Amino acid sequence: MPRIFHRLFPIFVVMSLALAACSGGEIGATDEPDESSAPPAASGDASVAPSEAAFPEGDVAIELWTKEGDPQIAYVESLAEAYGAEHPNVTIEVVNKDVELLREDLVNTALSPEAAPELVWTVADHVGPFTSAGVIQEITGVDASVYEEGALSAVQVDGTTWGIPISNGNQLMLYFNKSLAGEDAPADTDELIATATENTSGDTFGLVFNETESFWLTPWLAGFDASVFAEDGTTPTLDTPEMQAALEFLYNLKYTDEVMPAECDYTCASDLFTSGSAAYIVNGDWELGNYADQLGDDLGVAPLPTVTETGSDPAPYTAGAFYMVPAAVEGDELTVVLDFISWSTNTENQIAMVEELRRLPANAEALGDAVVTDDPLLAGASEALLKGVPQPTNVEMRCVFDAMNTGIRDVLGAGNSDFAAVTVAMQEAADNCVATL
Repeated sequence: MPRIFHRLFPIFVVMSLALAACSGGEIGATDEPDESSAPPAASGDASVAPSEAAFPEGDVAIELWTKEGDPQIAYVESLAEAYGAEHPNVTIEVVNKDVELLREDLVNTALSPEAAPELVWTVADHVGPFTSAGVIQEITGVDASVYEEGALSAVQVDGTTWGIPISNGNQLMLYFNKSLAGEDAPADTDELIATATENTSGDTFGLVFNETESFWLTPWLAGFDASVFAEDGTTPTLDTPEMQAALEFLYNLKYTDEVMPAECDYTCASDLFTSGSAAYIVNGDWELGNYADQLGDDLGVAPLPTVTETGSDPAPYTAGAFYMVPAAVEGDELTVVLDFISWSTNTENQIAMVEELRRLPANAEALGDAVVTDDPLLAGASEALLKGVPQPTNVEMRCVFDAMNTGIRDVLGAGNSDFAAVTVAMQEAADNCVATL
């Protein structure tokens, strides 16, 4: 089961990029070719954009690197097999790579382009390091209008589109066990703490989450009316009263309200929840299918509750999964890759993805389909998504995550309640890191 899809990226030397402006509607649209040169649309696909190149007649082999592991990789493989059945001259080999290894391996192809695949299925975080290293190309020839705007914007930089969204989400949200917490989600943090306190006894806890990574801190910072960057989007703003308040809120959950375990990482938190030993867990949408299988009708899903102190809602980072095309791909391989991207994210296939993976689709028509709106769990996930904000993809975000990781581990792991000192250290670490970029 893949864990944290937001995985962070290490520091890279930022290379200057000449970013082309992008018009609305079809990304990189060109004059429509005649029918003889247009690739055939796959069955049930109304979204495939015209292409200047005729669909290749000779054999074409595509290697697709994906972050998806067991069991989700089976869905990716099924897409590759279905496309190959409709295009017998095309073979798509699906290769699983851990999200960090995928990033490292593709960046290394800057020196050896022949080692690159023809397509990658990865996370929005990788836009920064991939564009800095020059190992992906701008996506053109795919119809942008079929995708939900927020999902597409996660891989757009200054009007240039570097990826195509597959799924929409990656947001943290509140899962609850109805047999412990009741039928309704808490409206605010006071209600969350009250119910969590009632369900904390012995080896059962009111609330669990991954205490070791700052991805779980960022929504609460927004709930205290702040963000990690200044208005320029690149200057870290971690040494603030709002950050201190967010850290104090999490500290109190563990050490004052005592509704959390003594220490808990991702695996610990998830295991406690699925075993019925935790009333609430804050976790990502990627666990929705797993938790639904484990808890059945006892599972509830909702946005993170309003921060009582401020009256503001937490805003989790949103992203999802995305196709990106390596820089060296061209000719017949590029024609097939773009056609496969459009086909695999059409409404029909996106609805199938929802049914298989229980993830929100990036295709706007599929997002409004009954498969989402009539499912209370997916509807709850969709509500949580709407409260989120796109996760920054600039390389400075790596510095911010690293600095906050140290801070959150100091507060929740070591029990440091000197929040002012913690935020000063976080700011200094982020600033020093940014200075090396």
